[in-house]
Amino acid sequence: MAIPVLMPRQGQSVETCILGQWYKKTGEEVCEGDILFSYETDKASFEEEAKTSGVLLAVFFEEGDEVPVLTNVAVIGQKGEATEPFRPGAAPVETQGSQSVPEESAAKVIEFSVENPGDDRIKISPLAKKMAETLGINIPEINGTGPRGRIIARDIEAATQKAVSVQKPAETKPVEAKPATAKAPVKAPAGVVSGDDFEVRPITNIRKLIASAMHQSLQNSAQLTHHLSADARQVMALRKKFKKEFEEGKLTQNITINDLVCLAVIRALKKFPQVNTHYLGDKMKWFSKVHLGLAVDTERGLMVPAIKNADDLSVEGLSSQLQRAAVACRKGNIDPDLLSPEAATFTVSNLGNYGVEIFTPVINLPQAAILGVCTIIPRPKDLGDGVYGFVPMIGLSLTYNHQALDGGEATRFLAEIKAQIETLSV
Repeated sequence: MAIPVLMPRQGQSVETCILGQWYKKTGEEVCEGDILFSYETDKASFEEEAKTSGVLLAVFFEEGDEVPVLTNVAVIGQKGEATEPFRPGAAPVETQGSQSVPEESAAKVIEFSVENPGDDRIKISPLAKKMAETLGINIPEINGTGPRGRIIARDIEAATQKAVSVQKPAETKPVEAKPATAKAPVKAPAGVVSGDDFEVRPITNIRKLIASAMHQSLQNSAQLTHHLSADARQVMALRKKFKKEFEEGKLTQNITINDLVCLAVIRALKKFPQVNTHYLGDKMKWFSKVHLGLAVDTERGLMVPAIKNADDLSVEGLSSQLQRAAVACRKGNIDPDLLSPEAATFTVSNLGNYGVEIFTPVINLPQAAILGVCTIIPRPKDLGDGVYGFVPMIGLSLTYNHQALDGGEATRFLAEIKAQIETLSV
């Protein structure tokens, strides 16, 4: 019996997904557990496995299409079985072993009212609308190629590429005649504009989203950064102790200096709850728990997963959760709900491994602040009784929203992080 394949829902905040690559072709045999296709949300990518064995009878969307979640994207069954009843927009069909989805949910098209000369509503996906606003594309001039004429991200990218091509100056060099046997010039890949010494390539969806978020953060908040250094001897001693215990099998987790700094930050946030907040313009959202965000560098771009209730974790549990979140981000299977800026109450961005001595991190709004952790370098310090020596110091850069926090509050909080690092005990 034919069974539909649905576009999965990855997180309650995700309404559409970009269909990546089909690994099976129409008419090809499929076994339960085979990878059918890949898909991605704003920041994470996934692969969907076949839930049953049979033949891939039909696919309803192409690679690059933006598909509403819980929509039929394909049908698996036996040769000769009908597939049209499963096509999005057709009457729903109940099948044994398949998940029953109401028609209005499965074929849902997200629409937005867009100012245009006519009275017709323009169908456009949330991602495409956001991209158009960021890139300055006039939505009514776009022809949608998505389901039922809906404008999707691919259409915005095409309009952007067209605009770049139009702006490119025309060649003024005379064209030399070529022999009749000359081969036709090789065309550049779609979306690539080439010159003598450059190529203009379209950026990825995730880069567009990151760029938009960073621009909005700086545009919609009053950001200021304070820099300070903390004596790192205590955290380095703890790291050495924990590493030895890990090698001896006494610990299940290899606790790092970043884990210890995060622990110090959590303790400081408990003493300064006004920093563990979201700034909402005319009000502040105060949290009783610390949901710590960790900036993770991945091949697809920067991701910031949240560690929920981080203040309830031991140092070993915190280390485990931080490592698990980082691995999930790099593999592309992190829960999208954990990547929302609203999921975390405060973020830590550590560039110490890259040797960065000082930097200015950008706040993940609506969070009130973010801490940048820098590399450890030896600096001169008064050791007492007029004796000076070189001490390993770790750089700390706190960027805060001056709309949410005063300079004195931010300074005292940063000083508390320094004190926690220098006196940390576990």
